Amino acid sequence: MNNLKSHFFYDRQKRSGILVFIGLICVLMSVSFWYEPTQDIAISEEEHVEVLAFQKQIDSLKVVALENKKPKRYPFNPNYITDYKGYMLGMSVEEVDRLHRFRESGQWINSVSDFKKVTKVSDSLLATISPYFKFPDWITNPKPKKKYTAKPKWKTYDQKKDLNKITLEALMAIEGLGEVAADKILRNIQKIGGYQVDAQLYDVYGVTTKQKRAVLNEYTVKEKPVVKFINVNTASASDLSTIPLLNFDLAKEIVDYRILHEGIKSLEELSGLDGMTDYKFARIKLYLSIE
Repeated sequence: MNNLKSHFFYDRQKRSGILVFIGLICVLMSVSFWYEPTQDIAISEEEHVEVLAFQKQIDSLKVVALENKKPKRYPFNPNYITDYKGYMLGMSVEEVDRLHRFRESGQWINSVSDFKKVTKVSDSLLATISPYFKFPDWITNPKPKKKYTAKPKWKTYDQKKDLNKITLEALMAIEGLGEVAADKILRNIQKIGGYQVDAQLYDVYGVTTKQKRAVLNEYTVKEKPVVKFINVNTASASDLSTIPLLNFDLAKEIVDYRILHEGIKSLEELSGLDGMTDYKFARIKLYLSIE
């Protein structure tokens, strides 16, 4: 017990030594706190460049962090700004109300100038929010209007020439008609001895509809050829097959029908035969008779 007390009780000499030691510590701490080195720590040029680069990188990261903390704005259609959206954009209540009244009238904001005119926002606020305006594509990228080209007027009957008197040179002079198409048309006219109606031109195979229309804009049937009608009640299948667009099989069908029904009283009866189309019937009846 006495040994334990000896560690906590000091004589005057020991206490003085401890006091001096504490005072020395306080002096050294004060000197270290107030002392400023007169010279900077010397570093090499390479190390200085590296420190500056590192500091620049830290500054850029700080800027990015600050930008990420800011509320992001996404493109929006100004026609659908709500009260809350207007408040977040910095618009006043009156400005938002003007926009809502404009929209309630059935009208639309189609440009930045329209938005300015309707809401009467300040130029500074408009410059801040207008880059985020997003209008429909049909407003921002309107399709170019097609230029109207007047179609050539269809010539009258008196202005046209006779189709049955047309020549190869006259056909080739028509715009869009080449030598091959002109030759096919002329051969077809000569083969059947001339057209009874303009529509027979459409029977020519290998000529486009556009080319045929170009011909019929300049020519029409005026002088019809003399046609020797074939009596459908007496003609053989061979005789009937000489008619344009009427082949032997269909001709034989007509003869069989005539025999079965003991004669044909009207040409319209032929329109219901197998293989007889409205197109064929319109051509065939031009060369048939029932007497």
